[in-house]
Amino acid sequence: MTFELSTIVLVVVLYLSITVGIAVIVNRGWLPNSFINHPVTYILSLGVFASSWAYYGVVDLANQYGYGALTYYIGTVVLFLFAPIALMPIAQLVRRFKIPSVADLLVFRYHSQIVGSAVTACMMAALLPLVAMQIQAVADSLAILVSHAPTDLAEGQDQLGFKKVVALGYCLLLMAFGLLFGSSRDRQRGLIMALAFESLVKVIAISVVGLFAVVQVFGGLSGLDAWLAANPGQQQMLYTSLTDNSTHTLLLVFIATAVAMPHLFQSSVVDVPVEKSMGIASWAFPLFLFLMALPIFPILWAGNKLDVPLPVQYFTLGVPFVSQQPGLTMLAFVGGLSAATGAIISITMASTVMVLNHWILPMSRLGQQRDLRRRIVWLRRAAMSGILLVAYLFYLATGGDNRLMDLALTTFVAMLQFLPGIIAVTYWSRANRFGLLAGMCAGLTVWFWMLLVPMVFEIDQVTLPVVGTLSLGVDAFSGIGLSSLAINLVLFVIISLYTEQNAEEQFSASLCTEDEISQPVRVILDVHSCDEIKERLSRSLGATLAEVQVNKAAEELGYSFSERRPYCLRRIRNRLETNLSSMMGRSVAGELIDRYLPYRLPEQAGSADINLMESRLHRYRDRLTGMAAELDSLRLYHRNTIYELPMAVCSLGRDFEVITWNRSMERLTGIESDAVTGAHLSGLDAPWRELIVDFTHGDDQHLYNQKIEIGGKERFFSLHRSMLQSTKPLGEVDGQVVLIEEVTELKVLEQELIHSERLASIGRLSAGVAHEIGNPVTGIACLAQNLKYESDAPEVLETADQILSQTNRISSIVHSLVTFSHAGNHSSETCQTVSVQSFVNEAIALLSLQKDHTQVVFDNRIDGDTTVWGDSQKLIQVMVNLLSNARDASQDADTVVIECHRQPDQVDIWVTDQGAGIETKHLDQIIEPFFTTKEPGKGTGLGLAMVYSIIEEHKGSIRVESPIDALTQTGTRFIVTLPVGPDVAH
Repeated sequence: MTFELSTIVLVVVLYLSITVGIAVIVNRGWLPNSFINHPVTYILSLGVFASSWAYYGVVDLANQYGYGALTYYIGTVVLFLFAPIALMPIAQLVRRFKIPSVADLLVFRYHSQIVGSAVTACMMAALLPLVAMQIQAVADSLAILVSHAPTDLAEGQDQLGFKKVVALGYCLLLMAFGLLFGSSRDRQRGLIMALAFESLVKVIAISVVGLFAVVQVFGGLSGLDAWLAANPGQQQMLYTSLTDNSTHTLLLVFIATAVAMPHLFQSSVVDVPVEKSMGIASWAFPLFLFLMALPIFPILWAGNKLDVPLPVQYFTLGVPFVSQQPGLTMLAFVGGLSAATGAIISITMASTVMVLNHWILPMSRLGQQRDLRRRIVWLRRAAMSGILLVAYLFYLATGGDNRLMDLALTTFVAMLQFLPGIIAVTYWSRANRFGLLAGMCAGLTVWFWMLLVPMVFEIDQVTLPVVGTLSLGVDAFSGIGLSSLAINLVLFVIISLYTEQNAEEQFSASLCTEDEISQPVRVILDVHSCDEIKERLSRSLGATLAEVQVNKAAEELGYSFSERRPYCLRRIRNRLETNLSSMMGRSVAGELIDRYLPYRLPEQAGSADINLMESRLHRYRDRLTGMAAELDSLRLYHRNTIYELPMAVCSLGRDFEVITWNRSMERLTGIESDAVTGAHLSGLDAPWRELIVDFTHGDDQHLYNQKIEIGGKERFFSLHRSMLQSTKPLGEVDGQVVLIEEVTELKVLEQELIHSERLASIGRLSAGVAHEIGNPVTGIACLAQNLKYESDAPEVLETADQILSQTNRISSIVHSLVTFSHAGNHSSETCQTVSVQSFVNEAIALLSLQKDHTQVVFDNRIDGDTTVWGDSQKLIQVMVNLLSNARDASQDADTVVIECHRQPDQVDIWVTDQGAGIETKHLDQIIEPFFTTKEPGKGTGLGLAMVYSIIEEHKGSIRVESPIDALTQTGTRFIVTLPVGPDVAH
C-alpha cells in the first residue's frame, strides 16, 4: 500500500487550512467568548505538551524503558495535580505583572537584562533538538506513506534528500502560518483555539489506532492477554527498567520540562483565560494525558506482533500502514502532523517573544518611534522566520536520521538547568542573578559537551587524562542530567548566599515571594508627580506614547493624573513597567524604567514597606490558615483598635511617609485616610503641614496649646509623640507615632475662668464702692430734704426735688449692684416668696446700664402680685442672661416681651424676642457648655448652661420655641417654669 505524494500534500494543505480557518474565525469574533474562554478549550490547548514525542517517540521509550516511559506523563500529572501550589503562585504573578515568557519571568525576579539574554540563548540552544524532532517526524512519516515498501525508508541518499525537501516545504508552510497568526499578541486567542483543535485531532487519532491494535490485531483484550502469555519477554521488558536509576531521572526531567519549556509555560501559565481554569486543569489535563498514554503499549505490542519493518518510534503509523488500512493510516498521519505542527508553532511563538524581548529590542533604537507597535510586529515576524530557519539548519546538521527519543531527551535534560531558578522565583527570596547565571551556565556547559556535541558528531565516549573514559550521548543521559543539575544547584545556592542583591532585585524578590515570611523593603522613587514621570519617559518613548502609558497606568490603579503620594507613584511606576513589558518585554521595559525612574534604598537599611505588606495581606488573607490566619486576625484587631481610637493618631515611617491615619485624625483634620496614607508629610494641606512637620522634625516630645487658624477660627492643639524602636540594630528608629489632642474648649474654659475671676473681683470691688458711695449719697439726700424745709422759694424746692430724684436713682443703682454682687450657695434658707415683676425689673435695670449694646425696649407685662418660690439673687441672674441673649438677637428699637402665665402650683415666665430665631439643628445644643452661635469673642457659651443649672436647683424647667412667627421664620421664646411655693419646690 502506498499514497501519491500529491494526495499527501493535499491532505497537509487541507489540514493546515482548517487550522488557519479556525484561527481566523476566532480572531474575527465569530465565536462567542464563553466558548473561547471555556476551561475545556484551555485544557485542550495544553495538549501542545504532547508533541511528536508523545505521539511517536514515547513508543520507542516504552520499548526501551517499559513502564518507565510513563514517567513522561506522571511528571506532568504530578505537577498539575499540585497546580495550586506549584503553578498558581507563578500564574498569579504572571497575570498581575503581564509577564509574557519564562525568560521575562526570570528577568522580573532577578532584575537583570543579562539574565534575559543568557536564558534566551540557552533556551534556543536547548530547544533546537526538540524542534528538529518535529520536523524530522513529519518528513519521515510522509516519506513512509509515499514509499512503495516500508524498507525503502531505511537507507539511501535519494530518500534522505526527499525528506530534506519535504522538511523545507513544511517549514515554509509553518512560516506562513506564523506570519499570519503569531505576529501579534492580539491574535493569541485564535492561536489557542487552533492548538485546542490540534490536540483534539491527535488524541482521537492515537486512541483510534490503539483501539484498532487491541480489537483488530489481537482480537480483543483476551487475545492480547494470550499473546502476552505466549511472549513473556514482552512482559519482562515492562519491569526491568524500573530497577534502573534512569527511571527516577526521567521523572525529574519531565517535571522540569513541564515547568521550564517555553511553549508549555506559555500555554499553562501565560494564556490562562480565567483563574478558575487552573483549578480545573489540575484534574482535567491529567485525564487528557491518560487518554494519550493508554494506547502506547497496545501499539508497541501490535507493532511487534506484526513485525512492522519500521523503527519502533513509528509504530503508531506503521501498524495501520502494514495492516493495509488506508483511512486509518491517513488518520494516524494527520494525528502525527497535528502533534508536530502544534508543537512547532507554539515553540516558535514562545521563543519569538524571548528573542524579541531579550536580543532584538535591547539592541534596537526604540526611542521617538511614530508607530512602535508596527515596528515590533515586523521584528516579531523576522524573529519567527529566523527561528524556523535555524531549526531547519540544525535538522540538516544532524543528518535527519536521529532517533526521536534521542532528540527529545537532549532537550529535556537541558530544561533541568532552568528548574532551580524558576522554583526560587516564588520560594526563595535570597536567590540572586549571580547564582542563577553561574549555576545555569555551568550545568548547560556540561550538557552541551556531553549530550549535544556527541549527538551531532556521533561520539559515544571520550577518554580524559585524570578522569578516564566517560560515556557520552543520550545513553548516559541519567548520569549527565543528575551531575549537571547537582553542579547547577551547588553553584546557585553558594553564590546566592555569598553575594548581595541590589535594591531593585530585593524589591522584585519581595513582590514574587509574597507567601514567604519576608519583609519587603521600602524603596524610594525620586519623582513627585505623574507629570514628572511623563516628562522622563518621553525622552525614550516620545511625548505622546509616554502620556498614553502614564494615563493608562494611573487609570488602572484608580488614581488621578494629579496624584503626588509617594506610595501611589511607586505603584504607577510598577504598573508602567508591567504594561510596557507586554509590549516590548520585561528586560527592555525594566531597563527603560530603571534608567528614567530608578529606585533607591533609604539611607537607613531595613526600612520595611508597611503599605506594601498591608496590601499583600489584604489580597491573600483568605488563603491564610492555621497560625498565619491567627496572626493576621491579631494584626487586624490591633490595627482596628488604633483606627477606632477616640484620639487622633498617625504613625510615620523613617522617611516621614504616613503609615497610619486613624478615624479620629480624619475627623480632626478633615483629611481622609485614603488620601494621605502613603504620602509624605510635606504633602499635607496647610495648616496641618506646618504644625505636624515642625513637630516631628523637632526635638520636643510634647507641645502644648499650639494655636492655628482653621476656617477663620482660632483652635488650640497639644501634640505628643513617641519613637518606634527598631527590632533589628540596637538604637535605630523605625518611625514615630504622633498623637494630636484638641484643647480649644479647655483653652476657652481657662480663659473664661480667668475672666470670671476678674468679674468676681470687680463685683467685690463694686460692692465696696457701692457702700462707700451710699454714705455721701445719703448725706446729699438729707441736705436736699432739709433744703425743702428751709426755703419756700419755688426754684429752690424744684432743685431740691431734682436732687432727691437723682439721689434715689443713685441709691437704686447702688442697691442693684450690691444685690447682684452677693454670692452664696442655693439653700432653703435663701429661698423665699419673690415677686416675679420685681426681679425682672431688677434685671432690666442692670441691663439698662450697658449703653454700648443694642438698645431694645423691654416690655415687662407681669403683674405685681405674681410670685414664685426661690433665691431672688439667682433668679435675677437667670433673667439677666435670658434678657441679654434676647437683646443680642434683636435689632435696635425691637421689643423684648416678658409675660407670665399662672398655673395652680407653678408659673411660666415667657421671654420673647423678634430676632432671627435659632436653627433647628442647634436647638438641642444651646444648653451645652461652651456652645454658642455668636461670633468669636462675643459669647462664651456658658450663660444658658448657668441658667439651666439655677432653674434645675429651683426644681423648675426651661424650654425654647423657635421660630415664633412661622411665616417670617423669626422670633425666639424661652419659657421658664418655677414653683410657687416651698412644698412644690421640695
